[in-house]
Amino acid sequence: MARALQLAARGRYSAHPNPMVGCVIVRDGEVVGEGWHEKAGEAHAEINALRAAGDKAQGATAFVSLEPCAHTGKTPPCAAALIEAGIKRVVAAMQDPFVEVAGTGLDRLREAGVTVDVGLMQSSAETLNAGFVGRVSGGRPRVRLKIAASLDGAIAMASGESQWITGAEARHDVQRLRAQSGAVMTGIGTVLSDDPSLNVRARDLETRGLQPLRVVLDSRLRMPLTARMLTLPGATLVCCVGEHDAGPLEDAGAEVHKFGAHGDAVNVFEVLAALSEREINDVLVEAGPRLAGYLLEKELVDELVIYQSPHIMGSNTRGMFDTPTLEALADRKALDIIDVRRVGIDTRITASVQN
Repeated sequence: MARALQLAARGRYSAHPNPMVGCVIVRDGEVVGEGWHEKAGEAHAEINALRAAGDKAQGATAFVSLEPCAHTGKTPPCAAALIEAGIKRVVAAMQDPFVEVAGTGLDRLREAGVTVDVGLMQSSAETLNAGFVGRVSGGRPRVRLKIAASLDGAIAMASGESQWITGAEARHDVQRLRAQSGAVMTGIGTVLSDDPSLNVRARDLETRGLQPLRVVLDSRLRMPLTARMLTLPGATLVCCVGEHDAGPLEDAGAEVHKFGAHGDAVNVFEVLAALSEREINDVLVEAGPRLAGYLLEKELVDELVIYQSPHIMGSNTRGMFDTPTLEALADRKALDIIDVRRVGIDTRITASVQN
């Protein structure tokens, strides 16, 4: 199963919006076939593993990181393929929470006389597909907030100057985070000050041509028609409040949607719900302190990734979060540090937020 999970992770940049799935077929103690889900719309992990195994799949055991599907979507049901190939036992790490599967694949296997076991390395499987599980179970994508900061917590000088706080290796690592995400979100302030691309530019990542949806929270529709991201491959969604003439921006290549307001800002809860309906599993947020602080206060940040550079930028700077309601020690946001490692000259801290 550990190998199946390792194979599944190979789809981290190309499987979404589908979950990452790996499959290992074993017969008489020997691995006879392996496969993983490489891209949505293409063969699932079980099919790729069965193709590799050929006739050796007869009487074998299939270790799968997620319950085999029993419905016909863009591809035929995997449970039926396993049965037809003569698989005698299926070990699944976890049941698929997707409503069209949700145990039906396991039931179909059992009805055909296949021995089924579920739960081996389940925690690892759930962590691997945390965004997918959260979306289909809870109705919103997983939100990962990325921040580049100095050792003393500054993300920009008072003038707004921020390029570049971190080194080249850290910036390349951010490309990896973007490639894993179905959407990259920012605020209009960041667009106006930095004119970011928010696309995946690293050619060494196996993205299969996929680009994340670029999402801009822009309550008053101030998005420049000349914004760099509008000239790049992939889609840009601009989220506004109220009535605006979206025609020129749509002609420039943007998709404009109106959402409800939360104070003077776009209602992010509605935006995340809309992204969930678009089958976005993971949202990477690259934004300034106002949006970062808002998401943190509203308990919408699931994971925090901070690239901390070994520099001191001083007191005349901008901090990571604008959180005016956090005034006492009792208001602190607790973090669970998941990983700390060097990325070039910088330190990457990954933490889950204890909401």
